[in-house]
Amino acid sequence: MRHKHGYRKLSRTSSHRKALLKNLSIALIEQKRIETTLPKAKELRSFIEKLVTKARVGDFNAHRVVFALLQDKEATKKVVEEIAPTYKERNGGYTRIIKTRMRRGDAAEMAIIEFV
Repeated sequence: MRHKHGYRKLSRTSSHRKALLKNLSIALIEQKRIETTLPKAKELRSFIEKLVTKARVGDFNAHRVVFALLQDKEATKKVVEEIAPTYKERNGGYTRIIKTRMRRGDAAEMAIIEFV
């Protein structure tokens, strides 16, 4: 049972899940808007919002913290210098999830996740 469990496992091992969230967040940072399954989008939302909150400080240490999570120089630079400063006055809620369709192959619920 998953009473009060903190996150979705997404049917993956911990390392696979970590890599998935890292790659989805890099794609979201570069594209500003991506389509994925609803459970992945909901899990990505908590990951990316914590990332933007850490990046809002904007100093060298913020770069180090964000890079440690993303492992991508361009995405790190874009988050700290472009995306995070736009949310300086906002207390959370940096992303929006819009349910779109049912995927034809396996009837998975799809959703678009984007920055507000």
